[in-house]
Order: sequence, then C-alpha cells, then structure tokens
Amino acid sequence: MDDLTLYEEIIRLKKERQPAALAMVVESEGSSPRKAGAKMLVTLDGCLLGTVGGGKIEADSITAALEVIANGQPRTLPFSLTEEHGLVCGGRLLVYIEPILQAPQLVTVGAGHIGQTLTKAAREAGFQVTLVDPHPEGSDYRNHGFIPADLVCPAQEVFTQLPIDRNSFILIATRNHHDDFLVTRNALATEAGYIGLLGSQRKKTALRENLEQVGLPPEAFARVICPVGLDLGAETPEEIAVSIVAQLIQRRRNHAASGRSDSPGCGMLATDGPAQVAAAPR
Repeated sequence: MDDLTLYEEIIRLKKERQPAALAMVVESEGSSPRKAGAKMLVTLDGCLLGTVGGGKIEADSITAALEVIANGQPRTLPFSLTEEHGLVCGGRLLVYIEPILQAPQLVTVGAGHIGQTLTKAAREAGFQVTLVDPHPEGSDYRNHGFIPADLVCPAQEVFTQLPIDRNSFILIATRNHHDDFLVTRNALATEAGYIGLLGSQRKKTALRENLEQVGLPPEAFARVICPVGLDLGAETPEEIAVSIVAQLIQRRRNHAASGRSDSPGCGMLATDGPAQVAAAPR
C-alpha cells in the first residue's frame, strides 16, 4: 500500500466526519520490523489500513490509537524489541499516534445578514460551516452578493438532514421568533455542545416561557446561550459576527483544554452578549 491510498482514505474519513487515528514509526534502531515512516490508519471500529510492524507492536498501537480517538490527544509509544518485552527482533521502535481531527462543525440556521457574515468569519476561523436557509419560499440570501445557502429546507426539518454530534455548534438567527423557537427546540433534541440564539433579554424570557409551555425542563433552557457573542459592544452584522466567532473559539478551546469536549450541552447560561444584537438586521 502506498501513502497516497492512505491519505485519500484520511480525506474521505474527514469529509464524512468519521473518527480515526494515524500511527507512524518515527524512530527505529536495530532489526525492527518497520522503519521510520511506516504508517497505519486506525478507525473507531478497529479497521486498519497499513501496518507498523505486526504482532505485539501492532496490537499495542491499535489499542493506543483507539484511546487517542477517544480523548483526542496524541501520544508516543516506545517499544524495546527484546525477549524481556516479548519481542526478539532486537533494537528499538518509537510509534507516534495522532488523532485525525475533524474541523469543528457550525450549523448556522438563517441566511440573512448575520448568517452571511457569520458564515464568512467562521470559515476563516477554521470552522466547517453549513449555512441553512429555513425559508424555502424565498429569502434574502438570493440577493446579489449573498452566499448561497448550503441547505434550503423548512425550519422543522433542519436537523433531520444534518449529522449533529457533541462537537457541533449551532447558531440560530432566522427572521422571526416562531422559527427561532422551533429550531431551538429541535436543536435541544440533538447532542450539540453549543446552541446559541441571536436575540435580546426579552427574547430569552420569551424562549424560557416557550420551552416551559412545551414541557421542556429548566436544564434544556440552560443549554441555550441567548444573547450570543462576547460583549464587545458590537452593532453591525460584521461586528456581531466577530463577537460570535470569538465566543465559539473560546468555547472550543476551553473544552479542549479541560477535556470536556464530550459533554453534551453548554452548561449554564453565560454572561449575556451585547444588547445591540437584538436590533441587528438578520
């Protein structure tokens, strides 16, 4: 197997957001079964592509790769190829294992001014963004200069057509409260790690009442950040987009640093974002 085949498989897995890890021999001495540069791709279900040496080396590397997939942290695995360690080749081997990380996924529901500017800013910041227009009958995104939506479907169908996991971010900014609340309720039925709703203190109160009316517990409301964005005093769509992307990055990095990236929901409500968000054009 050549490296091109392995790299093509990595690209396929990333596009499909399938977890995997790459093991590579980075040092070898003596009569090691594989030399530096040998690679093996391990998927979550234990499927392999390539080899780092077979036997105990491979078995231990697969076990370690599955742990790397689970915790997202790379590691090195040293092997002393002596009888004392169950190997008779002689020499030494060092295997480096890194996770095949997926770009953080942001689903922006609402293709108006905020959705447009947020999509541009988030993509520049490294997010894999899906811009959703929940108004098939016609929306501003069709205006000259607007980014075409990646998905056009009724508000109630958004999350039936998109894979959402615990590392997904959802930002809701439709053109009316009815669709905002409908999409928010559907978002709460997913495992998304971040659910943000563009709005004001008044909208937050209305959301709480809406969720109570449909029988959702207080814990559901606590998963929703409203208003969204760091308090930068933002007013224009571009400034608001910057404040939201900053909050997404903050959440992403904090979760990665604390090992909480696998925790569903986003915890208790954060400090409110700028009040100007309420009046911003959609």
